[in-house]
Amino acid sequence: MTDRKAIEAQLPRLEGSDYQITSCKDPNYNCFAWAAGDHTRVWSPVMLGSGVYWPPGIPALPSLSGVIQAYTITGFEVCDSPDLEGGYERIAIFADPTGEPRHAARQLPDGRWASKLGDHVDIEHVQLEVVGGAWYGEPVAYMKRATTTTDTY
Repeated sequence: MTDRKAIEAQLPRLEGSDYQITSCKDPNYNCFAWAAGDHTRVWSPVMLGSGVYWPPGIPALPSLSGVIQAYTITGFEVCDSPDLEGGYERIAIFADPTGEPRHAARQLPDGRWASKLGDHVDIEHVQLEVVGGAWYGEPVAYMKRATTTTDTY
């Protein structure tokens, strides 16, 4: 999924939107890790095993509450919106119609969003919802944590 046509076949809302591919394919991390700022591990409550991480003490179930708990231990707290707020970084958690978390995106300091597409490429997109749809579901929860550095992602 490194070319735009392949990405748009999976995420058709991206077609015609303002997005850019910002990395090569990298199976060493996924969207849940990326949203937490971890570029070294795959985070998954259901794929436990060699090379896969899930925070200790958090139930290994594909549930929204479990994903929220995982991000809470990294300093995030639930908030009401995806709106840019100085001094905070935000993430959005996407879930399918059954409520299973399928994706997480991270807001960049300028208000755009960044998504890691599975074990494939990273993209930056202006509108959060363009990665939603049948593949990832829709944004169902937002979290924020205080920015601790002036570094950009």
